[in-house]
Amino acid sequence: MVHTPAISFAEPPERLCLFRLSAIGDCCHMVPVVRTLQAAWPRTRITWIIGRTEAALLGDLDGVECITFDKKAGRAARRALKAQLAGQRFDAMLLMQVALRASLASRAVRAPLRLGFDRDRSKDLHGLFVNRRIAPHPKAHVMDGFFDFLRAMGLHERVLRWDVPVPADARAAAEALIPDDAPTLVISPCSSQRFNNFRNWPAERYAAVARWAVREQGMQVLLTGGPSDEERAYAEAIQREAGVPVIDRIGQTSLKELFALLQRATVLVSPDSGPAHMAVAAGTPVVGLYATSNPWRTGPYLSQQWVVNRYPEAVRAELGKRVDDIDWGRRVRKPDAMELITVDDVLERIGALLATAPQDRLTLPAEGA
Repeated sequence: MVHTPAISFAEPPERLCLFRLSAIGDCCHMVPVVRTLQAAWPRTRITWIIGRTEAALLGDLDGVECITFDKKAGRAARRALKAQLAGQRFDAMLLMQVALRASLASRAVRAPLRLGFDRDRSKDLHGLFVNRRIAPHPKAHVMDGFFDFLRAMGLHERVLRWDVPVPADARAAAEALIPDDAPTLVISPCSSQRFNNFRNWPAERYAAVARWAVREQGMQVLLTGGPSDEERAYAEAIQREAGVPVIDRIGQTSLKELFALLQRATVLVSPDSGPAHMAVAAGTPVVGLYATSNPWRTGPYLSQQWVVNRYPEAVRAELGKRVDDIDWGRRVRKPDAMELITVDDVLERIGALLATAPQDRLTLPAEGA
């Protein structure tokens, strides 16, 4: 099996299958890939096999057939997918996830070309489920890695456009919470809960940021997040410590409603999480908080200039090495690493962002960053 700099089609393919089940942030990265394919090959039919949670946000993209896969259903989900795809054939399948669960499910897709990641970005036996590989791309952002699939098919121009549909009821709910004349700091304080994965900043520091935003900047502050016990505890602690009004919407919004809120926000403050990438898709700048993961790989794609990046210090403290001397995607597993980020770090980034013109707040990352 070899990678190829370009796969030659005599004419644009009739049908393409994109296989990426999760997570929310990564699926947000996929949308510009879809828009680029639609612009380059407008007659190509695109099918995206996507996770059930992720489909709640992205399953109604215009011009895309989204097939929902319930990751929790195991073999039953694979059988259902096989039945749904019976008799269908694609010109190519792009296996854009390296988890074994996704690879096993991808066997339901009939396609002569099964394009996967290069060896350096492969794991969990990914190579057994593809017959061509994309070219290596060391030190790439996750979104750039997805665009590498298009490069392999000869498409080099990018369309960085999302256009995620928002229902009228979600838009109305967001307008009620964030009126046009209300500059709003949205805080999504927690990342997803995973074993030995420390990405959350202390609640009392979020409270200090909220207090500054209200008292010094005249903003309103709104909390978002899921319904977990940890996120509820964060909401209570932030409200208690802030000493200023804070709107609590944690556990009270659907993904579409959250997206609508992010569209109307002035800025989002968040660790490495799905909402950070949703905000980029919504056109809202993100002050990302990064110490345990590499922001140049997983940071908010159009807001890298606003990231508070203490990852190099965290790597040095835990491993005694430089970022250039470790694996690109390596995480820091030190429970208190996020405490390297100070309140002043975050206030400086928010202040700098607010001082710029709105049209200058989202920028394309530097080439090779």
